[in-house]
Amino acid sequence: MSVDTNTVRKIASLARIAVTDGEVEAMTGELNNILTWVEQLGEVDTDGVEPLAAVIPNQLRLRDDVITDGDIRDKVLANAPQADHGFFTVPKVIE
Repeated sequence: MSVDTNTVRKIASLARIAVTDGEVEAMTGELNNILTWVEQLGEVDTDGVEPLAAVIPNQLRLRDDVITDGDIRDKVLANAPQADHGFFTVPKVIE
């Protein structure tokens, strides 16, 4: 697959990038080199290789999900300008 100048201009237009004619010529070569490299990656034999999410084995440090400070709803709502039925009350906003 190769990229021509019209394709580069189309890509730049879709990406909302202003490019000059000189930049279009340079990008054409660069994009063709990238696509050649991607085609080379397709030639690599990956049969029997397990997919990886990371190169090194990472384990998340998990902790127990323990509630440490609950049942303080009344203390929290004491700071509220208005509270109703155990909830914060705010003015209705309609635009």
